[in-house]
Amino acid sequence: MKASVNDVAERAGVSVSTVSRAFTRPELVSERTRKKVLQVADELNFSVSRSAVALKRGQTFRIALLAGGHIDWFSARILEGLNSVLHDTGYDFSIYAITHDEERARFFEQLPVRRNADAIIVSSFNLSPDETDRLHAMGIPIVGINAVSPGEFDASISIDDTAAIQILVRHLVALGHRRIAYLYEEAISPLRFSSHQRVTGFTQLCDELDGVTGTAIAVRHGDDCANVAVTTLLSQPNPPTAICVHQDSWAIPLFFRLPRYGIRIPDDLSVTGFDDSDFAEEVGLTTVRQLPRDMAATAARMALDLINGRTPEHRHITAPVQLMLRSSTAAPRA
Repeated sequence: MKASVNDVAERAGVSVSTVSRAFTRPELVSERTRKKVLQVADELNFSVSRSAVALKRGQTFRIALLAGGHIDWFSARILEGLNSVLHDTGYDFSIYAITHDEERARFFEQLPVRRNADAIIVSSFNLSPDETDRLHAMGIPIVGINAVSPGEFDASISIDDTAAIQILVRHLVALGHRRIAYLYEEAISPLRFSSHQRVTGFTQLCDELDGVTGTAIAVRHGDDCANVAVTTLLSQPNPPTAICVHQDSWAIPLFFRLPRYGIRIPDDLSVTGFDDSDFAEEVGLTTVRQLPRDMAATAARMALDLINGRTPEHRHITAPVQLMLRSSTAAPRA
């Protein structure tokens, strides 16, 4: 027969209400009493229904993730990071991956009936002021990952995309490159903002550096980045000697496509990526490493703190990035 709350109370020598509080309001029970109740509950294989606890607390034990775009390397690591923290706490998370404007509008229109989360984590999603206000109106904590305006969130963790791309540019300039291109995705929807931050950082620094010509080349959504790179290199009388690519998944195909046209990496062209994602090390891609899994784990802990009425030790964090020097960059040919 399954043990009841009365069985636990009798063996622990406490009241039924104390057993209930040990599970639902532990802050109202002494640490010694709570440990005793939990030990007895474990011995009797007793557990409190999570749905009952949720109902009593007015909680859902669910955290919502709002993300822009399809699932890719970055967002997959975000999911891993959230799960690494939330799984052991009994929290689930719901994923709202917004891929187009109609879906976006529908999500925010239905917010009033979506009060089914205790917090929301917004990852690489460029919120408008009105959308931010709508989220705050839900009355639950909002945590940002790679947020445009961290101050609009209760807590956030982001990398500095502008500074990160400039690390790569300075590396190329130090090698002697003076004609540098940057391949980035043309903005077709304000779902993500990293692309804008990086291209801005690239052009600003190239403009500031004497003798450096920076060319930003937008790749339309759906176009082949490798084809754009080849066209750029073969159509210009003085083509760039180095190319920064918005993300590793775009840069890696260049290692296989460019040699078909007699362009060798890094002899004829230095190539950099961004992320340090899968296969970057294997192909020898110089890139900037960011750690979305760690950022998501931090965001999850922030969300749990806020749900439980605690202020995170650091509310707004700039996550570090690291330059990963590999064989895809070298000094330009004389």
